[in-house]
Amino acid sequence: MKKLIALACAIIVACLGLAVGSNRLSASTGDTGGNTLNLANWGDYIDPKLIKKFERETGFHVNVETFDSNEGMYTKVKQGGTDYDLTVPSEYMVAKMRKEGLLVRLDKSRLHGLSNFGTAFMNRSFDPDNQYSIPYFWGTLGIIYNDRYVRPGSIQHWDDLWARKYRGDIMLIDSARDIMGMSLVSLGKSVNTTDRPTLVAAKAKLDALTPNVKAVVADEIKMYMEQDEAAIAVDWSGEASEMLGENKHLHYVVPSEGSNLWFDNLVIPRTAKHYKAIYAFLNFMMRPENAAQNAEYVGYATPNDKAKALLPAAVRHDRQFYPDAQTMQHLEVYDDLAPKVVREYNDLFLEFKMYRK
Repeated sequence: MKKLIALACAIIVACLGLAVGSNRLSASTGDTGGNTLNLANWGDYIDPKLIKKFERETGFHVNVETFDSNEGMYTKVKQGGTDYDLTVPSEYMVAKMRKEGLLVRLDKSRLHGLSNFGTAFMNRSFDPDNQYSIPYFWGTLGIIYNDRYVRPGSIQHWDDLWARKYRGDIMLIDSARDIMGMSLVSLGKSVNTTDRPTLVAAKAKLDALTPNVKAVVADEIKMYMEQDEAAIAVDWSGEASEMLGENKHLHYVVPSEGSNLWFDNLVIPRTAKHYKAIYAFLNFMMRPENAAQNAEYVGYATPNDKAKALLPAAVRHDRQFYPDAQTMQHLEVYDDLAPKVVREYNDLFLEFKMYRK
């Protein structure tokens, strides 16, 4: 009996040793196995039907956790209390996470579809040679107006918002970089300005806009604009697309003098574990038919040129959401500014909001 027990113990120890060795091998090759993919994404930012399609095709199960700000997602990844395999930061956050060692370099030998993307969306300053990120969606900051209250074509530039006739008519997105950036561009300055006197001047110009501002809010803008309860709003192109789909009297304008060009991107955070699922998902989402379906569902512009070709002509040629080359030349991507400068933007924007009261 003792020999049997000893033999059994030896077998158990051997099995445990094999298991440990297997786990070490998996870790060393960048994959811990399992049939799960943990995706951290913005709310309602992927077609649920695509998730189901991916699960059916691959056998991987997708867990989706949503976040409402780049900063909130960044904090979770940095603290290490998550098990995200993929997440979707904006361009400036990609730069920040890359610099801080929070991202895993892409193994391009496992990727199939990078050639589908337009050159304008690759090799950007926030991630040279796309070592860490794959474009997901892109868009702009612009002006939405309702032709029930605003003569069509009468708003084309940021300075138009300061006209007295729009008193109490304008909704602003609650975002320091965007609204300070809007004011900076109206002064002929860059959205990445770091010079304090120039930032103070931009804030002073915002103060002058106060009589025209109905509210500074976030998601509420959609309700107000869709239900004809506001005449004008400053918001992102994807949000504008949803609004225009609900109200035929709405129009979207990207001022030709400049604005923000933003990118959301798929990246692998350092918390990742399920590499087979990760690369299967990245390749799945780069397939033109899937990227086109996602673009139609979400309403944002796709950087995938082969996917864009599959969209309805009315969408492909819509200058509101796919601006012409001349307008694109004046659009700027947000830089990852130094923390001190970011605080200045936030503090000045807060002062503007308090000034309104």
